[in-house]
Amino acid sequence: MSAAMCVPGPYGLGSRRAVDTRLAKSRSCHLSKRRLDVSITAAVESHETDVVVIGGGIGGLCAGALCAKYGKRVTVLESHDVAGGAAHSWKRDGYTFESGPSLYSGLSKWPTTNPCGQVLHALDEPLPCVYYNTWMCHLPEGSFLTEVGNDQFVDVLKEFVADVDGVNAAEEWMRLKELMKPLAAASSALPPSAVRTDAGAMVTLARFVPGLLAAAPVLPQIMAPYSKFMDKNSIKHPFIKNWMEVLCFLLSGAPASGTLAAEIGYMFDDWYRPNSTLEFPIGGSEAIVDALTRGLTKNGGRLELRSHVERINFDESTQRATGVTLKNGATITANDSVISNATVWDTLKILPDGAMEGVPQGKEWVEDVHDTKMCASFMHLHLGIDAAGLPDDLEIHHIYVEDWGRGVTAEQNMVLVSIASVLDPTLAPTGKHVIHAYTPGNEPLELWQGLERGSEKYEKLKEERSQVLWRAVEKAIPDVRKRVEKQFVGSPLTQQRFQRRHKGTYGGTGWITENSDTIPVTSASTPMDGLLVVGDSNFPGPGVPSVAAHGWSAAHELVPFWKQCEMLDKVAP
Repeated sequence: MSAAMCVPGPYGLGSRRAVDTRLAKSRSCHLSKRRLDVSITAAVESHETDVVVIGGGIGGLCAGALCAKYGKRVTVLESHDVAGGAAHSWKRDGYTFESGPSLYSGLSKWPTTNPCGQVLHALDEPLPCVYYNTWMCHLPEGSFLTEVGNDQFVDVLKEFVADVDGVNAAEEWMRLKELMKPLAAASSALPPSAVRTDAGAMVTLARFVPGLLAAAPVLPQIMAPYSKFMDKNSIKHPFIKNWMEVLCFLLSGAPASGTLAAEIGYMFDDWYRPNSTLEFPIGGSEAIVDALTRGLTKNGGRLELRSHVERINFDESTQRATGVTLKNGATITANDSVISNATVWDTLKILPDGAMEGVPQGKEWVEDVHDTKMCASFMHLHLGIDAAGLPDDLEIHHIYVEDWGRGVTAEQNMVLVSIASVLDPTLAPTGKHVIHAYTPGNEPLELWQGLERGSEKYEKLKEERSQVLWRAVEKAIPDVRKRVEKQFVGSPLTQQRFQRRHKGTYGGTGWITENSDTIPVTSASTPMDGLLVVGDSNFPGPGVPSVAAHGWSAAHELVPFWKQCEMLDKVAP
């Protein structure tokens, strides 16, 4: 289905095609606004439980809530005064500012192949969303509106992108879509909820054998870097290659040479089916966190905020992790497992000295942790602005690239802008908008090491490194600087402080390379009995679907296969 091209308005923006907003303009309609009532005042006391989760990010909450659903006693410990980790939000004077992702799909509709959507379904926690299908692109070729779910992108290519060496971009895109169909089907053939690492996998995987057999011819392709797929199929037009590099970087924090083709297959299946839509949770990312928290607590689990873990306790006689000790001195004993949602580097810091070296394969694991390459970090610009006179059809999402020649992974070259209050007005005061602009995992860590927060040098560097964010926002709202009422700039050190992430990193990377010939690790297990590690530092592909998939993996390390099979009856599409 071909759609009309956008008509530029006073701000160079096209008309947003809201597919199904399901959101009244009345501010009383907010379905997920209040923060859940969890413990933040009384100090956590010593107690015994089955599973202790260190960190209340999406991965930790998914793992903890699923364990609670399976009947385990669970305590989730979060250092911050709000849960959510990289997806947490905070409020100032009526504005809700988001620290993390804002581009979602597959969370609310059923069936879904999104692992986080499957977790929510497993927990019986529906997530009210706004449905839409457009986003704005500000690229070297120009500014244009594009859509998911149909072939409108072909119209964009015909208008904005010229032929190169006889190759037509629109024709090559249509050819690529056809080539991707088998990969899209294969990428959805095996959900993470079915995976386990023991002999029970023969049972949990059995129902997916027909789909895996059908996908067998392309399995080697989906488990290889996507760059190999493009090279094999002679994808040559520079714009198409650059566009796929953008999508790879958005999904995995890596270029096409470091992104599994399976991830792109999943994205094509989710975004480029006829009539597909994107989703924005009503209440923002906080709504996802609240839904997972409800799934945890209604099944008997506990979420304890402002509860900092000082160390993981280790029994030398059994060579097992036995629980944790908090900063306040409380000890929480874990009969089954400690699940760390801290990064692998931060997990290593709270293990007893030498504990891993005495565990079989432990020394090798420590070496692997030190060798794991860290993703770069983010620069963040959070704005609360006066929206008077802005067009009603302002787009929520804007992607900005300054120079294709530098590559999308280059620092200070690519920015994402989210104006969440466009779709959910309750996130800002009446007549205002809230804006989050960020460099998506391409801010060098080393620039910020050794700086003191609040120092003149630090503030000067923040000002300098935030200018690209301003340029991106000005593409969406040219006079934005005159409208600003609230302004916050975040750096890697901000992320290090509030999210307690080693050097402010976004996670791990480097599992996939151009020469990769092995499937990356998908298990949350470690050599230490009783210790699992979940999250973006220990699982390929930072992002909500990836860390949710790791939550499934951790939970299924701790329950028998027959319980997993019962859950698969519910969640496997």
